[in-house]
Amino acid sequence: MALMKREQIVEGLIEILGSENVITDEQVLKESSNDRYRKYEQVCEVYTQPIPAAVVYVHSTEEVAQVLKFANEYQINIVPRTGHSAIEGGLETALENSVVVDGSKMNKVLKVDKYNMQVTCQCGVPLQDLDDMLQEQGYTTGHSPQSKPLAQMGGLVATRSIGQFSTLYGGIEDMVVGLEAVFPNGKICRIKNVPRRSVGPDIRNIIIGNEGALCYITEVTVKIFKYRPENNCFMGYTLDNMKTGFEVLREVMVEGYKPSIARLYDPADGGMSFSHFAAPGKSVLIFTAEGPAAIAEATAAGIKEIVSRFTECEPVDPKYIEKWFSHLNWGAEQIAQEREEIRATKNIGITTEVSGCWDCIYEIYDTARKRIMEEVPDITLIGGHSSHSYINGTNMYFVYYYNIVDCPPEEEINKYHNLINQIICEQVVKYGGSIAHHHGLGKARAHYVHEEYGSSFYMLDTLKKAFDPNGIMNMGTLIPLRK
Repeated sequence: MALMKREQIVEGLIEILGSENVITDEQVLKESSNDRYRKYEQVCEVYTQPIPAAVVYVHSTEEVAQVLKFANEYQINIVPRTGHSAIEGGLETALENSVVVDGSKMNKVLKVDKYNMQVTCQCGVPLQDLDDMLQEQGYTTGHSPQSKPLAQMGGLVATRSIGQFSTLYGGIEDMVVGLEAVFPNGKICRIKNVPRRSVGPDIRNIIIGNEGALCYITEVTVKIFKYRPENNCFMGYTLDNMKTGFEVLREVMVEGYKPSIARLYDPADGGMSFSHFAAPGKSVLIFTAEGPAAIAEATAAGIKEIVSRFTECEPVDPKYIEKWFSHLNWGAEQIAQEREEIRATKNIGITTEVSGCWDCIYEIYDTARKRIMEEVPDITLIGGHSSHSYINGTNMYFVYYYNIVDCPPEEEINKYHNLINQIICEQVVKYGGSIAHHHGLGKARAHYVHEEYGSSFYMLDTLKKAFDPNGIMNMGTLIPLRK
């Protein structure tokens, strides 16, 4: 079959959606060719990825189905999008004449079911708006990623997102009750809302975390929880050794406590936020307990008892932690400010998050950090923090800054960012962790998917071939494009 020309693609989309919903403005198309993985290119307004044929706005599940059927018939690459807050290249248009299908107009909260403690909404509902509305009624989703002011529900589920209160509420996969999604052939599938079932594999997890590479998520039902901020208990400590910090986190989790926040910052990362109470060279431990008053108080008491066993941990005034807690998230204003700082200083800060069991997480942190310092030029800071813990391990959120020296914008990503990612992924694979904890593989880390999955890559590859045999769903994400 001959591939459609760019103009024919646009004409076909207009016939389905109307001209007002098919955007071909050159600047919009350029800005839609990437995401915040190419942060420096965005700042410099340099666009190295193929420019999409169109950005289209869909308003219903039926419209999504029509667009996907059209794309499937003519083998047009589709990049699903809602909040546009991705940072791992998942929204890059890697193929010529791709179409970005934006679901942000599908923004209705369909049902707040307080009796069954769940809420159903379309994919384009902003998380911030949803949680603000629920909190006014005394409830919360419990989901609060740093991107909360920008993120929308479909993208959160598609990227297997996690929030800053995950140690208590879990990741998005623990919150999702039911789903609706459209597959490339236009088939609409709905997974009903039930608390649990034992009828074969949990097919929700075919959709959760698929990163737009298998299907387009149109509707989501998630759990809700009672909102009791008046019961929050804040705890903070300084300490000398990251190894000690990991041991404290492990003890808290193994003993069965469920703080909403359990974080460990190394001196470099912590120095950016906590220098007003942490001396240079000190690591920082932070805990928050919440929920019913009796549970919050018991959780705080139990954590304090555990920390007291580690004599190098020195408590800090809880008011410092409470103040930090109230400024966790980033929105459009902070991103705009960051871009101005990058423009002025040519210094850029980026993150890579991974995970590992308790017996390897320190080695991952320590060896990757040392290699980055030795092998990457122009590094001005390398540090990190753990922010999501489990009974069997935790994550590591590497934070690094570098000066961009004698490097045109289109070369920056390989000279610095991709090299740092490579080092981190190599150390994670070496010690048996996972190369992505919650930002997803996107296209940035898809090159390491075989090392990550090992023999189970067969399962992922089979899913892709079965659900997307014509290869139209966000190609290059999850599974890298063949050169």
